[in-house]
Amino acid sequence: MDISQLPESEARARWIHYIHDLQDSICAGLEAVDGKEKFFEDRWERPEGGGGRTRVIANGGVFEKGGVNTSVVFGEVSDIMRKQLKIEGDLWFACGLSLVLHPFNPMVPTVHCNYRMFELYSKDGSSQSPPSGGRGAVTDRWFGGGTDLTPYYLFDEDARHFHGTYKEVCDRFDPAFYPTFKKVCDDYFVNTHRGNERRGIGGIFYDHQRPDANHDLDFWIRFGQACGDAFLPAYVPIVEKHKNDPFTQEQKHWQEIRRGRYVEFNLVHDRGTIFGLKTNGRIESILMSLPPTVRFEYNYQPAPGSKEDELLQACLHPREWLAPTEEDKAEWARRSNSC
Repeated sequence: MDISQLPESEARARWIHYIHDLQDSICAGLEAVDGKEKFFEDRWERPEGGGGRTRVIANGGVFEKGGVNTSVVFGEVSDIMRKQLKIEGDLWFACGLSLVLHPFNPMVPTVHCNYRMFELYSKDGSSQSPPSGGRGAVTDRWFGGGTDLTPYYLFDEDARHFHGTYKEVCDRFDPAFYPTFKKVCDDYFVNTHRGNERRGIGGIFYDHQRPDANHDLDFWIRFGQACGDAFLPAYVPIVEKHKNDPFTQEQKHWQEIRRGRYVEFNLVHDRGTIFGLKTNGRIESILMSLPPTVRFEYNYQPAPGSKEDELLQACLHPREWLAPTEEDKAEWARRSNSC
């Protein structure tokens, strides 16, 4: 299937262009901070429609393994998709950027970032929203994304910088977004089978955000772009601060234990992984997020009061990294129904 067979959508073209530009800028910024290796690009095609650009870095000066992937995929809505993903329509389209970076140094946190757009179409022109012209029409459209941090050793100032960067972005669009999307993030990246242990210290996460009277299509495109553009300023200063920190083999051991938790979440709970597997996605790209080395040790427990335990407690009990003022609390409460 060719993308020209989909109903026309200016938003689709605009989003695709942005996502490819974002991939280029992020890769350039990460190569600069790594200082040793470059990203290798692997272009691929999906037989049912679309394809992507997988960019991978390995054995670098900073990044032991990482990938910055973009995909533009589409096709006919299958019975399996209707049942498993609970969607309706004749045709579907998805475009997004997804990245995961696993640094070698355990003092540098792992990071994940994903921003995407999804459209559904009818073939006959019937529409639940203003038609976009051409054959058929857009029947549904939503946006999702987020960026979250997974440290192995906790540095409060890094957490405040990371969360503060995304709060500033959110506040430009709606003051209710940061507390709302932070909680969504805290509640999503959870290994429920391990006593609701979080994968890391969170960030922001939003999904199924549809244009409406309060936040139109242009609003959600611009918000996604602002969040994507904030990735390098949120993450790179943390990398620069810690990439040359000394560490011990015991600390590397702990990093690999925590990487095991990362694997558990991605393979058991992550909706993006499940979607990719159910839509005949490219396996190498889907599993790019997995770290190169992990440890699964029976009933491993860090020593109480240790730095490792401090990190674990932050994962078990999500913290408010940015203390809100009373005015902030009142404004968030007033606007809590806006998203």
